[in-house]
Amino acid sequence: MILCGPMKSNKRYTTESNKLRKYLIDFAATRSLRYRNTERSAGKKTTTIFSQKKYCRTKRLTNFLKFLRVTALNVSFSRSAILISTIKKSAVIRRKLPKLSPRATRKVVKTVHTTTRPFALTFRLYPKQVVATILIFVSLFAAAYFVHEYVFRDLPEVVTLYTQQPALTTRILDRNGEVLYRIYKDENRTLIPLSEIPASTINATIAIEDQEFYQHQGFSVRGILRAFLANKNNDEIQGGSTITQQLVKNRLLTPERTLQRKVRELVLAIIAEQTFSKDEILEMYLNQVAYGGSTYGIEEASQRYFGKPAKELSLAESSLLAGLPAAPSSYSPFGPNPEFARVRQQEVLRRMTEENMITAEEALAAYQTPLALQADVVDIKAPHFVMYVKQLLAEKYSEEALQNSGLEVITTLDLELHDAAQQIVSDEITALTHLRISNGAALVTSPKTGEVLAMVGSANYFDIAHDGQVNVALRPRQPGSSIKPLTYSLALANGFTPASLIADTPITFNISGSKPYSPSNYDGKFRGQVTLREALASSYNIPAVKLLAQIGVSNLITYAEKLGITTWKARERFGLSLTLGGGEVLMTEMAQMYGVFASGGNLTPLNPILKITDHSGKILYENACALYGRDCPKNQVLDPRVAYQITSMLSDNTARTPAFGGLSALSIPKQEVAVKTGTTNSLRDNWTIGYTSDRVVSVWVGNNDNTPMSYVASGVTGASPIWNKIIRTQLSAETPHVFPVPYGVVRVPICKYTGTLPCAGCPTIYNEVFISGTEPTMSCGNWQRNPKPSPSGTPQIL
Repeated sequence: MILCGPMKSNKRYTTESNKLRKYLIDFAATRSLRYRNTERSAGKKTTTIFSQKKYCRTKRLTNFLKFLRVTALNVSFSRSAILISTIKKSAVIRRKLPKLSPRATRKVVKTVHTTTRPFALTFRLYPKQVVATILIFVSLFAAAYFVHEYVFRDLPEVVTLYTQQPALTTRILDRNGEVLYRIYKDENRTLIPLSEIPASTINATIAIEDQEFYQHQGFSVRGILRAFLANKNNDEIQGGSTITQQLVKNRLLTPERTLQRKVRELVLAIIAEQTFSKDEILEMYLNQVAYGGSTYGIEEASQRYFGKPAKELSLAESSLLAGLPAAPSSYSPFGPNPEFARVRQQEVLRRMTEENMITAEEALAAYQTPLALQADVVDIKAPHFVMYVKQLLAEKYSEEALQNSGLEVITTLDLELHDAAQQIVSDEITALTHLRISNGAALVTSPKTGEVLAMVGSANYFDIAHDGQVNVALRPRQPGSSIKPLTYSLALANGFTPASLIADTPITFNISGSKPYSPSNYDGKFRGQVTLREALASSYNIPAVKLLAQIGVSNLITYAEKLGITTWKARERFGLSLTLGGGEVLMTEMAQMYGVFASGGNLTPLNPILKITDHSGKILYENACALYGRDCPKNQVLDPRVAYQITSMLSDNTARTPAFGGLSALSIPKQEVAVKTGTTNSLRDNWTIGYTSDRVVSVWVGNNDNTPMSYVASGVTGASPIWNKIIRTQLSAETPHVFPVPYGVVRVPICKYTGTLPCAGCPTIYNEVFISGTEPTMSCGNWQRNPKPSPSGTPQIL
């Protein structure tokens, strides 16, 4: 034991085999203390350590106690009493130690004496330092373990970029198991060396995907920040991944969108940069990236879109192809929005100009160069529907999942019905070319479940000259009078009845800030007082506008949104002509709206998917409503009695006879079917939408370039014959369709010209449907016919 004082020392014996002897020597040496080893008899050695005055003067008591601990442990005090005696006899210790009670002193001494390892006394003397040290070491170990498990455990080898097995194929099937389309990654690919890829293609790809490709080491901080700021500012959504990151992500990792996958992607990208040269990475990327559908690699992309090898690609063609990999479903010129491909091409050329790869003149010339696209000959059935489903899947699972995960998607499509509808549309459009009608679309849905049974987006998907790949069922078009049931159902829900009278007379609306508005009927005639039933069934314009003026345009828009219409966002744009089709709508949303009437007031969103399973058969999604009739959406947006009143009005062939005649294409003998037509004033759109209790059939004809048709007669030509032929495929002569009558609806005889109970002399009496309690209770008295207004009558000014 060492005691402070001039040249004093304390010596204790240690054996040659004692491991602590070396510890004492090292301890003294590291603190500049003098020590001496002497040999004694019986093979024992003495280690003497001399304390120094300077050492005792400058060190704190804690250091002294630590030294005391080492000495006490290594000289083997056999009894506590000896150590206590030593402490009490030391003047230095008495000066350094605080005055402790005998009990406290014994406690300290006992701790020193009984500890077999130095940790306990060290912890007692330095608790904060010990805890901090332990926490640091535990944290370092935990961090190392976490990094290993989170990042490096099962991390794939980058060399598998050459040897990885092909990705699994995603299959899209109809409801009966017929394959509509296959989405796969490692087929339809031809590998070519980088030397055979034009510089324009390489530059275009680098410009749009990774401008710093030849400068970074796998990731780009600038690119990540640029993408973050663009996304934060709600500009065009951008990704921050480099070409190397995209390569390892698509080839080595799963498509899941998690932080762990992103970190692994970053690590693998850095490793890949150290393993392969830049040209090797670029070559692998261009040979493996997706360019839309089943096309992978720049060689197959060139062949599919332009019918030529990649080495012959021009700047214009290269710039279009380089823009596809970011979102092939959206940017493909064969997709539902081919104009997006041109917008993307312009962006690629702009980036190339910013990077000084081409001049502004070259970019303009490339953009203005006509592109001779090859006909899309991909093996596909029901292409418009498939592209519609594919885009929904990409939004739900990502493009990578579709191309790699081997999903099996069973859709609601009835391919037999769809093919029949496609043939009907194509044949009718061919017969209408003399009327300057070049395109048509049709949609068959189930109002109760939202299933899409057929989707014909155009007369011919592969007719590139007439934009056949555009899916009109998903395009905003003006609906004409087919939107009128929306106005009438809102009126019925607010106190009107089908027997309510409204004046079909001239009128002019003077609205502040707008030109005077004088609506007119399609035939220029006025019919005086008419019931709402006749006004809707015969599609008179003036009563519809007057009705909207009473219920309010804003109220109609709010109600339309409730029934699934989403395209009337800018309310200030719309006026009273909205009820005549002045606002664009989607066919899919019109089908949902008519489905509300067909299903008794319940809104069911369209759903084209029945079931999704992964490659192992695990169910990822199941449409229980369509498959099992349970868990169906319950969104009662309209009183079922009002819905039935609309259905009754639209299925009344007698009420529509004044406008369409008794034998129009809207009438199907011995079948109860509700139907409404619509034609825009400019003759750019012609619609027919009709339904039964379990089918809604929507049909449109017109031109994709928005040029007017030369002639179309609703109920005779245009959409109506197409609708008639399609709806007949869903009807049975053996079991004629009849709409069920909901509880709370009564039928009452009514005088057509007064809207009251009939009276003597009333020339036309018919049975009207009323919500119980709203039927009239008074008769018309002595009825006299009012003279009809002439077409040149003086308009009423409001």
